Amino acid sequence: MESTAPPRGPARRRQDVLDRLAREMDIWVATADAGGLPCMVPLWFVWHEESVWLWTRPTNPTGRNLRDGGRARLALGHTRDVVLIDGEAETFGAGEVPPAAAAAFLAKTGWDPREDQAPYACYRVRPLAVQAWHEEHELKGRHIMRDGAWTA
Repeated sequence: MESTAPPRGPARRRQDVLDRLAREMDIWVATADAGGLPCMVPLWFVWHEESVWLWTRPTNPTGRNLRDGGRARLALGHTRDVVLIDGEAETFGAGEVPPAAAAAFLAKTGWDPREDQAPYACYRVRPLAVQAWHEEHELKGRHIMRDGAWTA
């Protein structure tokens, strides 16, 4: 199936990505340990202050990899509407999370991990690169953020 729609420009792609970050509940989180063993899981998230904020147990592979490796690749969408975000991760203990970020996560998900009996940590992923495309005809121009700066 070939798309007949013209490719979106950088500004439209950026706005579409921001709209999805505000609307979607789950994001794929890909990390790797020091030996290169990959791990990919879906997690709830919130887009707040130009970063993706997510919570997971600090002892599971994703939590350890985010803390120790400090990097992640995040993904939204299916194969015909892709958003890839590469970013640097920063770890916050439950009591260290900026109150506004915790409140934004609670407002979006209805869950406050700080109140859970199990220990959770919060991770802020600051985007360094963002790619967005609809099918093959949008592969050209898919890089809409480089080195932490939007290209549009």
